[in-house]
This record gives sequence, structure tokens and C-alpha cells, in this order.
Amino acid sequence: MNTSLGFDRRLWPQDLRGSRAHARMLAAAGVLSPAERDELLRGLDLVEAELAGGTFPFSENDEDIHMAVERRLTELIGPVGGKLHTARSRNDQVATDMALFVRDEAGEAVKRIDALARTLVAVAEQHVDVALPGYTHLQRAQPVYLAHHLLAYVWMLLRDRDRFAFVASRSVAALPLGAGALAGVNFATDRGMVAEELGFDHVAPNSIDAVSNRDFVLDYLGAAATCLTHLSRLGAELVLWSSSEFGFVRLPDAWSSGSSIMPQKKNPDAAELLRAKAPRVVGSLAGFYGVLHALPLTYNKDMQEDKEPLFDAVDTLTVSLEAAEGMIRGAEFDEERMAAAASDDLIAATDIADLYVKRGMPFREAHGIVGGLVREAVAAGIPLRELRSEHLDEEARALLERSSWLESKDSEGGTASGRVRAQLAAARAALASAPP
Repeated sequence: MNTSLGFDRRLWPQDLRGSRAHARMLAAAGVLSPAERDELLRGLDLVEAELAGGTFPFSENDEDIHMAVERRLTELIGPVGGKLHTARSRNDQVATDMALFVRDEAGEAVKRIDALARTLVAVAEQHVDVALPGYTHLQRAQPVYLAHHLLAYVWMLLRDRDRFAFVASRSVAALPLGAGALAGVNFATDRGMVAEELGFDHVAPNSIDAVSNRDFVLDYLGAAATCLTHLSRLGAELVLWSSSEFGFVRLPDAWSSGSSIMPQKKNPDAAELLRAKAPRVVGSLAGFYGVLHALPLTYNKDMQEDKEPLFDAVDTLTVSLEAAEGMIRGAEFDEERMAAAASDDLIAATDIADLYVKRGMPFREAHGIVGGLVREAVAAGIPLRELRSEHLDEEARALLERSSWLESKDSEGGTASGRVRAQLAAARAALASAPP
């Protein structure tokens, strides 16, 4: 129960990076001789080669990756290997490794989110003039262009990118290493030197906070939970749109599967899994809040529970972003099917009501009149444009032409084609700039 090697071994790149910086600092501070430093660095290179090559000889007595590395280092270079742990504790060592891991993975998340957003923009650019119904309550509401709909996800992803950029910079700005177990160390170390080599902005100013802080894990989990929630909405729509009832899109075979018994079926498995992944990471976030809740300072073994939810969130987010990008890149949209669904002139009812308002009628009165017209058309089983009514004059009937439904929404951020093209340009510009 006490061992964590089964899952924390993936921290070995960060552990070696921190150990090299620590060894160089100890030599610069006069705690180690240059020869000892060089021997430690040589030994760490040997350890890295074994870990990277899959030949590292783990022992059943290795409690975690940190002890395994130190044990093997001493086996390879002798007693000098034991000097590496001078002026540090596993408490500040683990905190540093975790901070480095979070920074690395947050940076990778930024890249993957960027790739998905660029794919969405590219697909949107190919469908600027393709109409489909927009929905509220899963009922046809008002028509929009497909590009406009896809761009909604781009703006979600850009916010996600900003969250992960914050995690990669501000959440892990302070170096924990050098805080010792909790109170500092008995050597004149240069924490600033280590911070500079490892890319931290500054050293953690309080040793107690340095070893007990896991805010950066919460920040990563929070950003991942929000991003996966956005992806779950995309997955849900791909499931609906690929169904026989909608028929708006055909998903790539690589991201679908056939039925084990019904040969006519093509199941949107990847989209369904994308829809289901968010609660998993939301649960990890809530669970780790529970671990930290009311936890006394400083380090407690409870904090070992930071790793499995974090690692799972990293892996879940990675595969989800890759799946979403693959599905969107290979999706084939049925433009005729979408256009037919968007051709129901009942979804132009709001435009008719707005016409009455422009003529001076109160909106609620206009809403009531048009609602009555819609009920009459539905009862008669005819399109709204075929209804004979004093309220449908020539100007009102002109609004029932399909192009006017879309192009009339020319407000900023609306679905009119000019606004969508401006939005595409803004999205491209946002993707071309680095996140704040």
C-alpha cells in the first residue's frame, strides 16, 4: 500500500532533470567537489539510458521512482551516489517533480488543443455557406451556417488553451526544491540557480507551503475537466448528427465500429467515448479536493493520491483531443441533408415577429400573432409560406426565403456570412498568437 512505484515511475524524466540541476548547484555552492558533480552527472546519464531503453532493473524494495533512481545510481557509481540527496528531502523533490510534470503536460495540452482548434477552423472554412438548423432544447430553432456552429467550439478551445497556458506558467512558477522536508536545509544552497536551470520564475518563498502545495495539480485537473466537458458536447453532437434520424455527418471508419450482430450499423464509438470522458476527470478533481480538504500542514502521505488522478487526467485528455481532431478532420458532412433540415420555414417565425416589431408592434403582441400563424400552418399540414393570412404580406413572405433567414443575422457575432468570415479571420489571428 505504501509503494507508489507502479504509477510514479513515469516521473523519471522530471526526477533526473531535477537531480542534475541539484547536483550542479551543490557543486557551485561548494557542498560537492567538481569531480563528485561530474561523477553524479555521468551516473544519471547511465540511469537515463536504462530507463529510456527499458532495461532499468527495478527492485521489489523500490518504494518509488525517486528511491529507485538513487539506488541504481549508487550501484553504478558507488558511494558518491548517496551524496546526491544532500540538502534535499523527498518532500521537496516530489513536489518539484510533480510541478515539472504538470508544466510539461500543460504545455502539451496547449499544443493538442491548438491542433484541434486549427482543424475546426479549416473545416469551417470549407463550409462557410452550408446551412443547418440551430437547436434549442433539441428542437429546430433558427438556421445557422455550419461554419458558425463549428467556430463555437473553437472559442471554447481557445479558452481551454488559455487555462492550460496559465497552468504551464503561473501555476508552477515557484520552485519547491530546496525547502527540505518542511523547514529548509542546513546548507548554503543557491535555490535561484536551480530555479533558473529548471525554468521556474522564482523560488517558493515559504518552505512549508513549498512542500504542501498541490494547487498546480488542482489547476491542471480543473482545466482538463472544463476542456473535456467542451469535448463531451462535441462528442454528443457528433453522435446525434451521425444518426439515421439526423444524417448530417459520416464519421471516419477509423473512429467508428460495426455492430457485432447488425451489419448495417456504423457506431460512433469514439464520439460516444468522447461524450463520456468528462465526468471521469471531474470526479478526479472532486476526489483530490477531498484529499487536500482539512489536511494539516505540511507533507502527509495522503498527498501521494495526487499522482493517479493527475496521470489519468493527462492520458484521458490526450486521447480525447486526438480522437476529436481525427473525427473532425475526416468527417464528411451531408450538405444537402443539412440544407433540407434548415429549409423548414417555421424556423423563420422569429424573423416575422421581428418584422412586426420594426413596424412598431410590441414584441409580445408580435410573438402571439406569429405563434398563432405557426399553429395554423401545423394544423393544416402546410408550410408557413402557403398559409393565407392578413398578417403575411409580401414583405413578410419575402422573409420566408431561406437566404434571408441567415443573412438577416448580421449583428456582431451573428451567423450572416460576412460576420462568419470576420469570425474566421479573428479565430485564425487568435491561433497565430501565443496564449496570454
